[in-house]
Amino acid sequence: MELTVPAINIWAVLLATVAAMLVGFVYYHPKVLGTSWMRAIGHTPESVAKGPKPWVYPLLIVCAFATAWVLAGAVWISFEFYGGSFLLNALVTGWILFIGFTFSRVIVHDAFDPRGFRVTPHTAFNELLIITAMALIIGVWPPA
Repeated sequence: MELTVPAINIWAVLLATVAAMLVGFVYYHPKVLGTSWMRAIGHTPESVAKGPKPWVYPLLIVCAFATAWVLAGAVWISFEFYGGSFLLNALVTGWILFIGFTFSRVIVHDAFDPRGFRVTPHTAFNELLIITAMALIIGVWPPA
């Protein structure tokens, strides 16, 4: 059996990483859904004003990159298997992975959270937007 490594467009992965950060920045902005999220999670304007620990944003960038890289590889595998539109494969693969991994794991995690499911819609919708943005970028910029 021959091992084939997925072809990945590193520029699409890097742009998808930036897109993830931008989506999160906009989503959690107080004038978008940030205030609602703050209430759900129990933050106050004072606790948010302190800002995160210095390692948080580098960690978020690494995680966004890992997500984009894995998504790009999964999209290539899907495209090689099904053929058709690279963009459509990217979107469907992203949404399937979101439902099967991200959303289902968030539900399991939040089932044990003392806040219940108050934060779940925020987490899930933000992640769905991020995966969709990444899939769009990866889908319109396939590997050469």
